[in-house]
Amino acid sequence: MSAPARRQAPIEPWQDPNAEPVLRIEGVTKTFGKTYAVDDVSLDIYRGEFFSLLGGSGCGKSTLLRILGGFEVPDKGRVLIDGIDVTRVPPYERPVNMMFQSYALFPHMTVEQNIAFGLKQDRLPASEIGDRVAAMLDLVKMGQFGRRKPDQLSGGQRQRVALARALAKQPKLLLLDEPLGALDKKLREHTQFELVNIQERTGTTFVMVTHDQEEAMTMSSRVAVMDAGRILQISTPANLYEYPNSRFVAEFIGAVNMLRGTVVEQQDERVLVRCHDLDFDVWARYAEPIPVGTDVNVAIRPEKIDVAETEPSGIDNVVRGRVVEIAYLGDVSIYHVQTDDGFVLRVQETHAARSADPHYEWGDLLYLVWHARDAIVLAG
Repeated sequence: MSAPARRQAPIEPWQDPNAEPVLRIEGVTKTFGKTYAVDDVSLDIYRGEFFSLLGGSGCGKSTLLRILGGFEVPDKGRVLIDGIDVTRVPPYERPVNMMFQSYALFPHMTVEQNIAFGLKQDRLPASEIGDRVAAMLDLVKMGQFGRRKPDQLSGGQRQRVALARALAKQPKLLLLDEPLGALDKKLREHTQFELVNIQERTGTTFVMVTHDQEEAMTMSSRVAVMDAGRILQISTPANLYEYPNSRFVAEFIGAVNMLRGTVVEQQDERVLVRCHDLDFDVWARYAEPIPVGTDVNVAIRPEKIDVAETEPSGIDNVVRGRVVEIAYLGDVSIYHVQTDDGFVLRVQETHAARSADPHYEWGDLLYLVWHARDAIVLAG
């Protein structure tokens, strides 16, 4: 019997050379005084995407979102929606809606009236307004709360009303400014999946601004990492995590151990790096040719490092050290292991078996091992 055919992954729109973006940003620049808030940003976002702009405070993500919404006009560049230049079109004339972090619900109006507000402004027939409001209440599972006012709702319920109001006008693009920032951790995690499900059901293109890496990774089809007004990398969450293109992205997305070093040898897709932080040469994977003598960073994710109590053999990389810090987080334990050279490596161990105790204790002598394929070489 022949082996079953492997499922072929569908072609995503950003991989299709014939796909037309619903949103195109061309060379957009925005300055405030001498500060570049957005610096020559170009970006295509496709219909039905849940796209996130991710970065720290002051990186330019919120300014870019406001430019997309029409609340700021760029100094240079263009914004096109479905091929139409909307760079200088006011917010109320764009096929765009924005959901603010504060939700901005009208306190004197009921839930139904809040959702209907924009539709009444557009002078839609009363019957159509009623149908859309009912559909939105059903979509966000708030049908029984239609007559309540915002102060009678929880934070999560207000968030859903704000989303329903934003979607009621059936925008081509929904902009979300830190939409879950006001929710507690448990409710935020639940709402992440809820938002993704609603986005998939409506097919609306979502563009979200967030500083929360976990939020962006959980919800997005693609993520753009921003710093100092520029986009450093655009990719899927998995590719950003496993294949960052710079030290900044590697350190911003998740936890990472970063070793500075110099390339001393290359064998096919493997390079040997002499580390400045350890008296140790590290093997890592690097597919492109790289000259000997190149200064690089080697990134190793904590969960890629295995731990042994006796020195193993036949492994690419083995470093010895002692446990100096332990953090028990329930599902995992984090160990800080100080090597003989004084460098501290972070290791993450999953609790597959039930136990109230960490696997190792302070002062334990451990051998940390990892494969070359799990070490990321970041040139430059």
